[in-house]
Amino acid sequence: MNSDSLFKRLLSWIRESSESFDEDMTIQDVDENERFGVVDKTTHAENLEMVRRKVYSEKENKSMRRMEALYRWFAVLFACFFTFVLIVTVSHMPKTGDINNPANNEVAERYIKEGLKETGATNIVAGMILDYRAFDTLGESHVLFVAAIVVTILLRLDKKEKDGINTSIIETIGEAEKDDKIFEPKNDTILQKVSLIFVPVIIIFGIYVILNGHLSPGGGFSGGAIIGAALIMYLNAFGFEKTGKFFNEKVYKTVCFSGLAFYALAKCYAFFCGANHLDSHISKGIAGHILSAGLILPLDIAVGCVVACTMYGFYAMFRKGGF
Repeated sequence: MNSDSLFKRLLSWIRESSESFDEDMTIQDVDENERFGVVDKTTHAENLEMVRRKVYSEKENKSMRRMEALYRWFAVLFACFFTFVLIVTVSHMPKTGDINNPANNEVAERYIKEGLKETGATNIVAGMILDYRAFDTLGESHVLFVAAIVVTILLRLDKKEKDGINTSIIETIGEAEKDDKIFEPKNDTILQKVSLIFVPVIIIFGIYVILNGHLSPGGGFSGGAIIGAALIMYLNAFGFEKTGKFFNEKVYKTVCFSGLAFYALAKCYAFFCGANHLDSHISKGIAGHILSAGLILPLDIAVGCVVACTMYGFYAMFRKGGF
C-alpha cells in the first residue's frame, strides 16, 4: 500500500467519523433522553429534519425574523433619505435654457470649437470620450473587466480535482456539459450555414465600426459589441469545442489584459506630457484619414477587444460555467 492510498483512506475515515459525530451530537441536542439510547433510522431522520427546520426556518428562528424586520426598516429609511437628497439636488439645478446651465458652460464650447484641432478626430464624441475624458472611459472598461471577474468567481466550475477526493465538482461539470448539449444545435444545418455566411461579415463590420470611430459614429464600445455578438452566434451554431479552437480562456485573459494595460500606459504617458507642457511626439495626422487622431484609433481598438471578449465571456459563463 503506497502513501497516497493510505492518505486517502485516512481522510475518508476522518470524514466518516466526523459525519457520524455531528449526527450523534445533533440527536443529543434534540432530545436529551436519547443520549444513551438506541435511535432507529426513522427517528434519527425526523430529529435531523426538526433541527434543520429549527435552525434554517425563518418562521421558527426569532433572530432571523428580527434581522429581516430591521433590514426592511433600514431599506425604507435609506430609500427615503436618498430620495430626499436627490430632490434637494434637483431643486438647486438651473432651469433649462438658463445661462448658468452646465450645458452652456465653456467646457462644451471647447469640445465643439477646439476638438478637431486638439484631438484630430472629426467625430467630436470620440475625441471627447477617448481624449478629454479618457480616464473615465478607462474606468468604464475596467468596470466591464471587474464584472467579468465577478461572474467568473460566481459561476466558474473548477475542473481541478485534488487527490481524487473532490468528485462532486467533476460530476457537476459533466452534468453542465450534458445539459448544454441539449441547447447546442450542433446538427442544425440551416443555423450553421447561415453562421458561416454572416459571422465573417458581422466581424468585418465590427472592425469597420472600430477603425472608423474617430471619423464617424461608432468606436470601441459599439464595434466590440458587434464582434461579441458574432462570437456568440458562432458558439450557438457550432458549440464550445469548435469555438474553443480559436477563442478560449487563455485568449480572453491575454486580450483583456493587453487592451487594458495598453490603454492605461498610453493615456498615462499622454496626460503626463500634457500636464507638464511637454511634446508627446504623437502625430495627429491629417483629419479625415484612417491613420489620424493620435492615440484615439489604437485606444478604440483596445476598448473594442475588451468589450467583445467580455460579452462572449458573460455568455459562456452564464451558459456553462466556463469557456
